[in-house]
Amino acid sequence: MRRLMIMVAVIAGMAPSASFAQLRVPTIVQRVIPATRGRPQQPVVVGIDALRADFRLRAGSDTVYFGGDSGLLSAPTRATLAAQAQWLMRHSEMVVQIEGHADPADTRDHALAVGARRAEAVRQFLILLGVPAGQLTTVSYGKERAAGAANSRAVTVLVR
Repeated sequence: MRRLMIMVAVIAGMAPSASFAQLRVPTIVQRVIPATRGRPQQPVVVGIDALRADFRLRAGSDTVYFGGDSGLLSAPTRATLAAQAQWLMRHSEMVVQIEGHADPADTRDHALAVGARRAEAVRQFLILLGVPAGQLTTVSYGKERAAGAANSRAVTVLVR
């Protein structure tokens, strides 16, 4: 009986607390706009997905591309990052993760290094444009998350 009480206490202690639940990223919530004048009902996305859609719309893209093994930012890349920086400064509550990717033909270690260099180049440019450093994190996926021919890229992902 005593062991049973101890096990129940341990399991109850492992349950997520209310403060932990508040830190979780909001899930997808859809609301439906009622049909009006012959138009069908349309779902409206809210929460983090709505913010991601707004980010892509206002910044032009959440992805920037690099040439070859380069980590240099081209003029179109800098323009996209400038629009991203403006959005991120207006939404200072958002934390973003910048993913660096590389060519799948490279060796694993080289691809991870190139991905890290690209993610850090994007992070430093966003900081230069005024985005707080605490709002940005980087990760390199190298060739692990390949996306066809467009692997020479960095992706800005809204986390919360």
